[in-house]
Amino acid sequence: MKFFTGTLLSLMLLSSTSHAEPSQADWSIYGNGLHNQRFSTLEQINRSNVQALTLAWRYETGIKASFQTSPIVLQGVMYFSTPFNHVVALDAVTGKQLWRYEHPLKSKKSCCGPANRGVAVAQGKVFQATIDGHLIALDQTSGTLLWDIQVGDLSLSTQETLGSLLQGASLGQNTKVIGGTSHSFNMAPQVFDDKVIIGSTGAGYGLHLDTDQGLKVVGLGDGRTGLRGFLAAFDVNNGKELWRWYSVSGETWVGDWAETTTDGTPLHRDIAKEQASGERFKDSWKLGGGSIWTTPAVDPDSGWLFVGTGNPAPNMDDSTRPGDNLHTSSLVAIDSKTGQMQWAFQQVPHDRWGYDVSSPPVLFDLEQNGETIRAVGQAGKTGWFYVLNRATGELLFKSEPFVPQQNLFADPTETGVTVAPGIAGGSNWSPVAVNNRAKTAFVAGVHRPATYFRKPLKLDADLPWQTYTYFEFPDKDVFGTLTAINLDNGKIRWQQKTRQPMLGGVLATAGGLVFSGEGDGEFFAMDANNGQKLWSYHAPYGVNAPAITYTVDGKQYIAVAAGGNKLAGYATGDQVLVFALPDKP
Repeated sequence: MKFFTGTLLSLMLLSSTSHAEPSQADWSIYGNGLHNQRFSTLEQINRSNVQALTLAWRYETGIKASFQTSPIVLQGVMYFSTPFNHVVALDAVTGKQLWRYEHPLKSKKSCCGPANRGVAVAQGKVFQATIDGHLIALDQTSGTLLWDIQVGDLSLSTQETLGSLLQGASLGQNTKVIGGTSHSFNMAPQVFDDKVIIGSTGAGYGLHLDTDQGLKVVGLGDGRTGLRGFLAAFDVNNGKELWRWYSVSGETWVGDWAETTTDGTPLHRDIAKEQASGERFKDSWKLGGGSIWTTPAVDPDSGWLFVGTGNPAPNMDDSTRPGDNLHTSSLVAIDSKTGQMQWAFQQVPHDRWGYDVSSPPVLFDLEQNGETIRAVGQAGKTGWFYVLNRATGELLFKSEPFVPQQNLFADPTETGVTVAPGIAGGSNWSPVAVNNRAKTAFVAGVHRPATYFRKPLKLDADLPWQTYTYFEFPDKDVFGTLTAINLDNGKIRWQQKTRQPMLGGVLATAGGLVFSGEGDGEFFAMDANNGQKLWSYHAPYGVNAPAITYTVDGKQYIAVAAGGNKLAGYATGDQVLVFALPDKP
């Protein structure tokens, strides 16, 4: 381990206050509270003065790669993770480095690239889940490594190879592998009741290829690749594992052979064909996928965690996984004390399109017929914002589509069928913001249709599969949306179209503002009432991370990482940008 120290922090460490609401001066939790609302009551920066917002300072990490971090700010100190799992602490007013921890990767084998979505800070420790399958705890004041626990066994995963596809696939001369199935960890941890909670990613990632025609993701049921995704809790003091919940199991994997989604949308499945292969592939759940991409929301009253699960494995290709593939592509409630599932709502049974539940769930209250209902919402890759009763998992309603929909749930074909939303969403991993007072959710959307193909392989008696499934992104008709959704009824209040698919997330404030960014480097503020753009700043790299806000000594700041996203084609960089209003003379 390399370890760099600057000025030793002199601050009073926070004691365990898992159930307390965070100070609005700080941004102490990933979602600015256990409910994941990413809303701040700060209003010094507001509609009337945001035009004067200027860059206060910038920090360059020196690591130019996909940068998705959401910083934590506590008592004037900013903590954040970089790509490849280094951690930095800065003076939140000046940007001066206080300490820096450099993580020695135990393995360079990773499903999904070097990005990390943030740290958690609690009880004098900074926690991070790493791409090489570890959970680490650092001393909050110095950055010294306190403990390091191996969570995911990388040896369990067999990554897909080009050799598997050369049984009949035509991929071009310059094709190279850029990702594949393996246990990794990208999410920012959640800390609650003396537990650090993290989830594994990459369980059904699929073979990611850089080809002459651009990005291709391929799924094939070869009987060797795939893992089971899981959510796990660890003792905040020593890293001891307390429980582990797997998103798929043999008891529930097949499900009820659903022909439609819960709300009645046809899935176009060949149920008879699936059932005929049920005995042959009865153990497919053992490699069934169901990654955990999202930082859980927490209801402190019930102690329940609300988390999304990823697509089944193999990704897209369903030839070896008959059944509903429970509980993949689902929104799930888990008891934080025991790790027992309380309910699950499967957005897409037998998913063939890569529709992970990847945007973090958010908790809020609804008023219906004079009754207050505690709800959980989630912006789906399908293009709908789902609202459920968080006590029962009952679907209350889904929003109007916040992106165009075309051929939704169409079965992939040999000649190709174009589907919108495609594998990118809808809404991808981008967190939403919710103003519960205004009953409004703000959602960053992606319109990037995908054409899905299912192709035959050369028949081989030794192979368990006969097809492979992949998608291609058409070059035309690509854009993003930023949408305000009425939480009383799911209607769209307003929507603004953006030049590029939105990837990174949203911040909303009591100053009547919504902050977000684009892959071309524009970071902007909109009027929360109507979506009018009031201010913008152009960074040299994509702004594809969620913004935060905080105050120190009565002065409000807005912070965001500008480091782009390689997979989406957005310019990668290494900057943390912090903005404030000019001091009065």
